[in-house]
Amino acid sequence: MALIKSISGIRGTIGGKAGNNLTPIDVVKFSAAYGTWLQQQLNTKKLTVVVGRDARISGNMVNSLVIATLNGLGINVIDGGLSTTPTIEMAVVSEQAHGGIIITASHNPKEWNALKLLNHKGEFISATDGETILAIAQNEAYNFTDVNTIGSTTINNTLIQKHIDAILALPLVNVAAIKKANFRVAIDCVNSTGGIVLPTLLKQLGVDVIHELYCEPNGEFPHNPEPLSENLRDIAKLVVKQNASLGIAVDPDVDRLALVCEDGEMFGEEYTLVAVADYVLKHTKGNTVSNLSSTRALRDVTEKRKGIYTAAAVGEVNVVQQMKDTNAIIGGEGNGGVIYPELHYGRDAMVGIALFLSHLAEYGKSISMLRASYPNYHISKNKIELNDDIDLDKLMADIQTKYKKQPINTIDGLKIEFDKEWVHLRRSNTEPIIRIYSESTAEATANNLAKKIMADLSALIKEQTLKTA
Repeated sequence: MALIKSISGIRGTIGGKAGNNLTPIDVVKFSAAYGTWLQQQLNTKKLTVVVGRDARISGNMVNSLVIATLNGLGINVIDGGLSTTPTIEMAVVSEQAHGGIIITASHNPKEWNALKLLNHKGEFISATDGETILAIAQNEAYNFTDVNTIGSTTINNTLIQKHIDAILALPLVNVAAIKKANFRVAIDCVNSTGGIVLPTLLKQLGVDVIHELYCEPNGEFPHNPEPLSENLRDIAKLVVKQNASLGIAVDPDVDRLALVCEDGEMFGEEYTLVAVADYVLKHTKGNTVSNLSSTRALRDVTEKRKGIYTAAAVGEVNVVQQMKDTNAIIGGEGNGGVIYPELHYGRDAMVGIALFLSHLAEYGKSISMLRASYPNYHISKNKIELNDDIDLDKLMADIQTKYKKQPINTIDGLKIEFDKEWVHLRRSNTEPIIRIYSESTAEATANNLAKKIMADLSALIKEQTLKTA
């Protein structure tokens, strides 16, 4: 069905022919390329890599292949078993390992799986490193070790608790306030590893009443696993039925966090980061970062707290780099991804939960009232399909020229600002389309703004076509 080789790893559907799908051969090939890259990068006699996985059905098979391949290169492995992406990111550092691999296709359906690759800091590899690994895989430029130096594997079941302990130790995580608030929390863990970690985390945060939905880590996703509003109808109903204080939903590898208000309405995936950032900025003066396609509300909240907001190119690795460059104390992505550097540089739903519950407990009112306290924006997401013969560079340049009097950002596609409204155009790396995101204080206005830009693009495409006919 599909195999996508990118600078951030390898992702595909299980089964089929090698090179066209994510088969055992492809898993071994890419794992060997990653292990070889590590050996080339680090002048260490014996390397150690942490490996963990979400609960999807193919996880155990892929996990075995990855570990055996790394062992075959002479690399020792710490097997974290069923875990989360942020847990493995932190474990690379806490276990003094040299890298990490997380076996997860994140929000993709159950037929997908992937390898997420980490460097020695427990952060996603850079674009340059990704290109190097792709080249090693393409050229099969790896050599396996002899029988006397095969790597070993150690099972470590303590990584999740170490992650939770580090969260509980954060100064801004107010366990006393959370416990006093007597929250009743409903959770949807999409039958993946969130079902292991969320109940444990919530109990240690002081939440006594937890209504569990889809918490069996068997990989049988009961709905589309991406934590978007249209996929969270069941948790919304459960919140209302159980008279819960709020609902919490995560994706299969627990790096994205979505929230449901006590009335069953969505808090809004864009506003997870906004609320957590507001809480952090309330207690600590500093800067924030999100990507260009995220809501302006983060900028509003940051400037209200006397901080500086900066936009980064889309992609977690880009957000992290921008956070480091601007000394940001909180950042992330508008898809519910919270990055809190005091813990680690990675999207982490678990620390997001702890900080958000601390915020809500100190706020002392309902979650819907908290949501109403923030600037209200609406994002419209659209795309326009292109013929293969369209000159994308010229098309983007022509749009930029048309709106040259407006503030423009070109670090990732083209973002055009109109006072507090904006449009962001990004070309796809995998198909001939341009994605168009627009935001305004009214949903209709955001849609109309997108339609205006799409009409401009269509006119320019027609003009290009006539000239080349």
